[in-house]
Amino acid sequence: MSTFHVIDGSVSQDVIDSAPSDVLDLVRETYLQHSRGATVNPNSHFLRFPHDPGARIIALPAHLGGDTPVSGLKWIASYPQNVGRNLPRASAVLLLNDAETGYPFACLEASGISAARTAASAALAVETLADGDGPKTVLFVGAGVIGRTVSDFLAARGTNVRECLVHDHVNAYAEAFAAHTAGTHGWQTRTVAEIDVALATADLVVLATTAPAPWLTDRQTLLPGQLILNLSLRDIHPAVMIKCHNVLDDIDHCLTAQTSPHLTEMEHGTRDFIDGTLADVIRGDVTLAHDRPTVFSPFGLGVLDLAVGYHIYRTALRTGRATEIPGFFPGLKRW
Repeated sequence: MSTFHVIDGSVSQDVIDSAPSDVLDLVRETYLQHSRGATVNPNSHFLRFPHDPGARIIALPAHLGGDTPVSGLKWIASYPQNVGRNLPRASAVLLLNDAETGYPFACLEASGISAARTAASAALAVETLADGDGPKTVLFVGAGVIGRTVSDFLAARGTNVRECLVHDHVNAYAEAFAAHTAGTHGWQTRTVAEIDVALATADLVVLATTAPAPWLTDRQTLLPGQLILNLSLRDIHPAVMIKCHNVLDDIDHCLTAQTSPHLTEMEHGTRDFIDGTLADVIRGDVTLAHDRPTVFSPFGLGVLDLAVGYHIYRTALRTGRATEIPGFFPGLKRW
């Protein structure tokens, strides 16, 4: 590779917004590719700070095989205190490496990529796991970027939402979220202060909070056939997890870092509560009954960021929106 390109967040977001269904289909194929062993997805590495235990920066290395192999690394920071500064909680970059030489050839702003791949996996889970012809009442718990992006992907796939409920511990965030879904998607949306009542009425529950410990316990009422998207990793107490059907994106990856599935494994000493992966259900290897709630827990695989980022890179390059950095590599000959 003799050139290096930078792709800013506005370009990435435009590519995502122009064809969200393409992103979802790409995430679906990447899950299947991953399940076939055609990817390399090592454990994520967490940089934590003793003086600021809520903050972290995570490295997600990954490799995609196939006809157009590529490697890469997402480097994503999560600083919850940014919200109080009126800054987004997460910031990220994605580096792409040539599969043959190892040379990096692009750097992309990746916070939008990270949100999009999370939302695409969530919408894919709804299409794959939801009871009947899809959810009619949707409850969003957490009114941040992830929840809003999930709503965008659900709307883009034509999910017929009759009622949208929004809960956030900051009412202004919930009101802004409600205005977005009502104005952009035409959903009948209202904010809810009493989450327990809302949980007992929703077909689909989207958990997208920054809660450091489980708060959804067996004291709350959940419904048979209800689908819960556990996007914030540890909102759900093991006492609830053990009573639900559980689908993960990758079992070994999800059972780390004190996620809800990991806490359940530690408390009960078994993985028997896990039905399988989303790819298992897509392929028809696992079939779920709707006799109890189903929880989908994605840990966030680096191969998804890589697949979406590489798609954006190729689109930006083809349309002339990738910024080349001349002379980024000072010398490409050994002698």
